[in-house]
Amino acid sequence: MNETIQPQPPITHGSWWRAATIVCLLLMAIATATGVSMYEQFKAQINHLQTKLQDTAQIKYIAVLLDDNHAPAMLVTLDPQDAALQIQRLNSVAEGREDSMQLWALPANGKPRSLGVLGSAGKTLRLAANINILDDVPQLAISVESKGGAAESSGPRLPYLFKGAVVQKAL
Repeated sequence: MNETIQPQPPITHGSWWRAATIVCLLLMAIATATGVSMYEQFKAQINHLQTKLQDTAQIKYIAVLLDDNHAPAMLVTLDPQDAALQIQRLNSVAEGREDSMQLWALPANGKPRSLGVLGSAGKTLRLAANINILDDVPQLAISVESKGGAAESSGPRLPYLFKGAVVQKAL
């Protein structure tokens, strides 16, 4: 038996290059798909955080009004995003049936300016306010007035029940 061995064709570099090219194209396709996916996730996270930031109160001014014993009685904050003053009672002092508590801005120059009557005995109250209402006000105060509050032109009728400094929060 005479078998002839056929020589194997030589392995050329062309087949290696073809295989390497296919592998590289697959890797590039996977990298592109991964990059696009990561970009979409990043956009979704940014949208989520922007929505969360819009829903978070952005306090511009804060004041803690103290009673005669220098104990905290009221916390007043201004959220320019909502254009509202938020007043939180920190003690149990409440006005009588025929009285109202009234919030006053005490500008450095000029007479007291009414910011509103606290119409509820609740722990937290909101008063609509211009976002620049406290720009020139170093102090806030609360007085007890006849039911419905005092006219701004006459000013408060009794000494202030609570008083405190206004602090502008760093932005």
